[in-house]
Amino acid sequence: MEKTFLLSQLEAVLFAAGEPLAVSKLAQALQLTEEELRPLLEEYRQELEQPQRGFRLVWLEDCVQLTTKREHEEVVKEALQLRKNAPLSNAALEVLAIVAYNQPVTKSFVEQVRGVDSSSIVNSLTEKELLQEAGRLDVPGRPILYETTPNFLRCFGLSSLEELPKLPDESGQLKMDDVMAAQEAEEASQQEE
Repeated sequence: MEKTFLLSQLEAVLFAAGEPLAVSKLAQALQLTEEELRPLLEEYRQELEQPQRGFRLVWLEDCVQLTTKREHEEVVKEALQLRKNAPLSNAALEVLAIVAYNQPVTKSFVEQVRGVDSSSIVNSLTEKELLQEAGRLDVPGRPILYETTPNFLRCFGLSSLEELPKLPDESGQLKMDDVMAAQEAEEASQQEE
């Protein structure tokens, strides 16, 4: 198949998707292998870097998405009458950081690290699709585990969690294993009473 036509198909699919698309799914749609698709994606990404182009190709782990360039943000918002999202509170950013660096975690883990009830913040971040359920912890009560989403990566300009800034020193940090051990010890002491 002609390369120009493939690039055209690639652009059409990414534009129509409007959300991150798995490279494997994109390769299947274009009837290519992932190895054949990756250089094509790189060529398309470079093509979009030209100043006359209004889009950019964003990698989100094993997915790609076509988005508008940041310099066109205001005109796009004005044309589509989009309101600017309210900024996240410091408490919400704190919860996101706790989850991002320790995921998957339970709500009680977040609350132990912060020292305050965080239910409403976790629920709000889930509604905003920055956090999502990641299963249940295999302990009594089976609490929900939370993790960050591809939307979290996109909002913070990350391709993967490996791009998170490194924490200076992990000593003294509370870990999920510590919380689980404390919960199990507390439950055991309650059962003995």
